[in-house]
Amino acid sequence: MALKLSDSTLIVLCLAFSAAMFFFGTGLSPVWPILWLAPIPVLWLSPRLSASSAFLIAAFAFALGSLNEWAYLALVVPLWVTTLNTVGPACVFGLAVLLFRSRIQKGHAVQAALIVPVFWVAYEYLSEAISVHGTIGNLSYSQMNFLPILQIASVTGIWGISFSILLFAAAMAALAGTAIAKQKRILAIGLVVYLICVLGYGQWRLATAPKNSPTIKVGIIASDDSMNLVVPTTEDAVFAFDRYGKQMLSMASQGIQLFVLPEHSGPVTDASVAATDAKFEQLAQQTHAFIAIGVDRIMPKFAWNQERLYAPNGTLLATYDKHHLLPHWEDQFKPSTDRTALSVPYGAMCAGPDAKQSANLSAVSAVSGKWGLEICKDMDFPLLSRQYARDGVALMVVPAWDFYVDGWLHGRMAIMRAVEGGFSIARSAKKSILYATDDRGRVIAERDTSFVPFATVIATVPVRHDATIYSRFGNWFAWLDLVLLVVLLGMPLVAHN
Repeated sequence: MALKLSDSTLIVLCLAFSAAMFFFGTGLSPVWPILWLAPIPVLWLSPRLSASSAFLIAAFAFALGSLNEWAYLALVVPLWVTTLNTVGPACVFGLAVLLFRSRIQKGHAVQAALIVPVFWVAYEYLSEAISVHGTIGNLSYSQMNFLPILQIASVTGIWGISFSILLFAAAMAALAGTAIAKQKRILAIGLVVYLICVLGYGQWRLATAPKNSPTIKVGIIASDDSMNLVVPTTEDAVFAFDRYGKQMLSMASQGIQLFVLPEHSGPVTDASVAATDAKFEQLAQQTHAFIAIGVDRIMPKFAWNQERLYAPNGTLLATYDKHHLLPHWEDQFKPSTDRTALSVPYGAMCAGPDAKQSANLSAVSAVSGKWGLEICKDMDFPLLSRQYARDGVALMVVPAWDFYVDGWLHGRMAIMRAVEGGFSIARSAKKSILYATDDRGRVIAERDTSFVPFATVIATVPVRHDATIYSRFGNWFAWLDLVLLVVLLGMPLVAHN
């Protein structure tokens, strides 16, 4: 039976429940199970309302839920972008609800359950393709604590996670409606089979991770102390680098083989680069460890946001320049397009100090562990990490800098790239959380950088590359989704003819 807008109590309850569940199920610190339920009330309600009312209620519920990121977005991007980020996705969700409503009212429960996730994933994929902020805002990141569903990203990318969430919600709303019993049976069986396959694969992938992979002991360091947070001059950088050096030397006796320091640790000019390299080359020799640090490499005509990697034998082993710069905050830097993937012989990591110092790290070993270098926002974009995965990278070394409130979310976004590409991550970020993770998205060690002069994490990280379907075939699932959307949108026209 159709509802009238005078039936305000039920309408307000459905709107409020969906808005509250979107609010707590998404955002900077989501409670992952809640999002699976969030769309159900407004989807269930939609066939009982007029089209305009169904759209407005669904969009309003989503927009209210999106307010959980309003203050954060206002900090990072202009106000008009923050507003657009709230209104735009809300309208897209409202359209998805309208598509669901149209199929349910015609008795097509299976189509109704499919068209919502297909439409939403198509929107997420197309928006990611044009956004300077990559995949930020994707619903899949809400599930980072739900490891079994996370594993589907190794096959489909993040698109399969969003699809699964909305397929469940739309199917449950359709099953609670007035659809034909036969269609309900088909839909229920299909949903159960799909979830068993997806979650079963996830459990299998978690259980079958190699147990005897080569490992490296990583020391991750960051400091939010005012003297280390913002380092404006090369003179200030000298003292900041000295403070990091003392911290590394104090940890060296614990057998650390790789130190990772954060992004923007200090400026390095043509006049200071030789002294900076000499400083870290000496520290690498003294600690018998690799050292990765993010610096501002200032040149006469342009600047790079750069990562520099020093080897235990006292050489600058590699550099990498950031690809994806944060608008407004990093406008002074030039974006790069070059990747840095290097093979590091395990012997150089595992042998004693003398052997380390004498190892010829310029030689590439066929049995080496390949490392990749990225910086912070680079890992918001699946393509770059997928290219590294195709290079066979087993460990990603990532300096970063976040905004405190997004420490969990932005760090977890990087972890998603590890699941997609089959590599481990060592990520050091100021104003954030330090992370060491494996290729299944499991957090090996973490620590908040707040309230301590130096936050440190020591972890033994696997150095293995697990080739994934996603790294090989890319966004095949998103393209399949687009084709399915065209088919579903065309079905009413075919039926009418």
